[in-house]
Amino acid sequence: MQAHARIALSSIALFLLYTGVPPARAADANTSGDSQVAFNNNCRTCHSTKEGDNRLGPSLSHIVGAKAGARSGFANYSQAMKTAGITWDEQTLDRFIANPESVVPNNNMKPFKGVPDAAARKAIIEYLKAGSG
Repeated sequence: MQAHARIALSSIALFLLYTGVPPARAADANTSGDSQVAFNNNCRTCHSTKEGDNRLGPSLSHIVGAKAGARSGFANYSQAMKTAGITWDEQTLDRFIANPESVVPNNNMKPFKGVPDAAARKAIIEYLKAGSG
């Protein structure tokens, strides 16, 4: 290996060490920990993934395959959500997380406008699919 290649690799390793990013995680942004971070950064203010832990929004425990606006124990659904006729699948969740108002107009998620980053949405959905909690 040439000297400049060794220096470049050493520099990258030092950067990752300095920033606290383990090399294996730097290469794989789709680990379960990253999915939880994506959920926490975008959803946790209002939602939990623990069954029955309703907050400002309903618990999202086992949301994939569930009917929208029908979570027992949560009373603050908008009329729009109650009558949306949606069963949460990956595609619907992706569209909703990207822009809730475009999927269920007049929902109660305001001021949340959505997550524009497709990779973050995918990570959130993976976390939700795992049943988290």
